[in-house]
Amino acid sequence: MFIKPMLLQYAKDNLPFDHPDYIAELKLDGIRMIVSNIEELKLYTRHHNEVTAIYPDLLQACPVPKGTVLDGELIVTDDQGRPDFEACMTRFKSRKSTYSVQFCAFDIIYHRGIDVTAMTLTQRKQLLEEAFQETEYYKKVRVINGSAVTFFDLVKANGIEGIVLKKKSSRYEKGSRSWSMQKVIAYDQDEVVITGYSKKDFGWLIGKGDGEQIRPLGIMELGISGNHRKAMYPILKNSQVGESRDHVYVDPRIHCRVKHRGYYKSGLMRLPVLDEVLCLNGKM
Repeated sequence: MFIKPMLLQYAKDNLPFDHPDYIAELKLDGIRMIVSNIEELKLYTRHHNEVTAIYPDLLQACPVPKGTVLDGELIVTDDQGRPDFEACMTRFKSRKSTYSVQFCAFDIIYHRGIDVTAMTLTQRKQLLEEAFQETEYYKKVRVINGSAVTFFDLVKANGIEGIVLKKKSSRYEKGSRSWSMQKVIAYDQDEVVITGYSKKDFGWLIGKGDGEQIRPLGIMELGISGNHRKAMYPILKNSQVGESRDHVYVDPRIHCRVKHRGYYKSGLMRLPVLDEVLCLNGKM
């Protein structure tokens, strides 16, 4: 049985906060997953794609009893125990991949066949502790006691994706994006240059100086407002130095400050988001 998961909001200004009504947890960088064991064990992504057959390791000796539906994150960890998103996606796309996965449960939706979404988060956390015994493949995400602000600083210093702040009294809102769960992402920041733009789907090509060359970092689509597009188009159009079937290339003289989620092993920037457009003399 598939349940549409409760979705998060971004915390205001992407900043952590301390509040007695909220708890903090690690935000794990993987694939959101529903583990459902009502009639039989099924694994679903948040978009209702059944992926049970992809993960036979999660089916063997599964500790999740009948009548249980769990919400959590599927991850692959690196040699330092940190979630590795790229490895997680490699495992998702290829059954030949040897990466070992873990399902990390952070909420419970059904317990002993009963829908528990009307209970508070605090109550559901207690049920989650009782629901199953942890194994190599099934873990529980624990609440962090103390300051969420201090916790976030530690998370960022250790190269982890971020934290989630959750309201203790909140119900589980199926399929809704709720302010009762707020994510704070530990973005990296960098300065890049615009090297071109897409002819089809909108996006700016970006790169970064590497000696006398510019190293391509991929395409940036996020954070670019209509005003940015309107202001930048004539500048980019007049800076054209070449083109291909899909892209127009420009003189790389416009700098941008971006926030992003690190780099893929290929060297491309992961999920760059425009923070500010610059020119050689300062702000545009």
